[in-house]
Amino acid sequence: MSWTEWFVFFIIVQVIHFAGTWKLYQIAGRKAWEAGVPVYNAVVLMKIINRPWWWTILLFVPIVNLIMFPVVWVETLRSFGRNSTTDTILGLVTFGLYIYYINYTQKVTHISDRSLKPRTSTGEWVSSILFAVVAATIVHTYVMQPFTIPTSSLEKTLLVGDFLFVSKFHYGARTPMTPIAFPMVHDTIPVIHTKSYLSEPQIPYFRLPGFQDIKRNDIVVFNWPVDTVNAFQQYGDGKYYYKPIDKKSNYVKRCVGLPGDSLEVRDGYVFINGNQNELPDRAKLQFSYDVQVNSQLNPEMLYNRYDITDRYGFGNNTYRFGGISDESLKMLKNNPNVVNVSRFRGEKDEWDQGIFPNNPNYPWNNDFFGPLYIPKKGATVAITPETLPLYRRVIEVYEGSELGINNKITQNGNQVLLNGNPLTNYTFKMNYYWMMGDNRNNSEDARTWGFVPFNHVVGKPVFVWMSWDGVNKKVRWERLFTTVGGSGKPVSYLMYFVIAVIGWFAFDFYRKRKKGAKK
Repeated sequence: MSWTEWFVFFIIVQVIHFAGTWKLYQIAGRKAWEAGVPVYNAVVLMKIINRPWWWTILLFVPIVNLIMFPVVWVETLRSFGRNSTTDTILGLVTFGLYIYYINYTQKVTHISDRSLKPRTSTGEWVSSILFAVVAATIVHTYVMQPFTIPTSSLEKTLLVGDFLFVSKFHYGARTPMTPIAFPMVHDTIPVIHTKSYLSEPQIPYFRLPGFQDIKRNDIVVFNWPVDTVNAFQQYGDGKYYYKPIDKKSNYVKRCVGLPGDSLEVRDGYVFINGNQNELPDRAKLQFSYDVQVNSQLNPEMLYNRYDITDRYGFGNNTYRFGGISDESLKMLKNNPNVVNVSRFRGEKDEWDQGIFPNNPNYPWNNDFFGPLYIPKKGATVAITPETLPLYRRVIEVYEGSELGINNKITQNGNQVLLNGNPLTNYTFKMNYYWMMGDNRNNSEDARTWGFVPFNHVVGKPVFVWMSWDGVNKKVRWERLFTTVGGSGKPVSYLMYFVIAVIGWFAFDFYRKRKKGAKK
């Protein structure tokens, strides 16, 4: 739905609200017309039901409002003496339209000084849980979101089993685009393993201002761009689903290319505008190596001793070890039982069909890729049959259907047509980024699926609060409460956290004891 369609929908909701409540407004000592003024009518209603005015704001927060509207319906009924379980159920199952029945057919009295304390312990629990969910949803959506590292693509910086807090406000929190969804889950409801959202309607893309731009070499969480096609299987039921932008799978990679950069990969190393990209000291590039050992050596020993991420056997005492850093490589070569070590790599001009843009005119592979221009908002590039494979998806999908535009590219001989009109150049409407993993031979990244649009960016990982070594079944205590950014070896702030928690409980105990003594 476009902003215009949402505005029309909003007006319809206001008309429905006015028609169903104007008489109740009068009974509460207000004017009937106050029920028909958008936004103001909600502020007045909060006064009528004896709730704070800022609840009005929650009615306009996507996902949160799915909780708040039912609460307001029930609160409105109770403010006019309809407290029975039947009234509550009818208010909920009719989506609030039961209030019409009360408004036009029942003689009710407004209870201006009604108690807001739940009448039963169950009601108190329900009330507490609802507003805990509301608060958690706001934090999850606009401030900080938990995230788990599932793969080894950023190994040595972020480990498989790291549990992160991802900041939404660094780059600007993106407001939900899928308004009808289960709160605080991504695309699947746990346990029952079913979709957590309705694909329609959709809210147009909007992002709150951030306090920093994405910098080169930042680690970024984003929605996987190609997880928008119907051929992506999920939920384990054998069916295929279309996924809106904010419900695409979450990925985490390092941003090595910024909008406007010219990027090239030479022998696995990234070059930006002709210069080799310098990674921060916490980042460790890793490559894959074919290692031949003598028959007396257990390869599992090498795998564990040298902090190697992946291992594959090929027979004849030859193994491919992945995720090997320079430090591990030196130790591996010095092992007397290692016969030979050779780097696993592609060759220049050797075409890998699975590499972007999946076109033989661009014979690229994981180790030799580009040069490639990364689109920048406002920049213009020439569009020819030769350059079209690089930017076709950008124009048709990212700047087309996902921005509410029906872009369709066709070709008539050597002529490129956009929506039936000749296309010789194109000016980009968004910024794009190039995301790659440090584990260069074991990372499905931008070399496979191309650019990441800014509207797919979720946030910036800032903190590791938990780390679980799934192989050895133990907690990595040294990684708990460490920062993702910064230089030098990560420092754990776990002890400071423990001291703060103990201090808080001690203070709370002292405060309650002192308060009890005064009584």
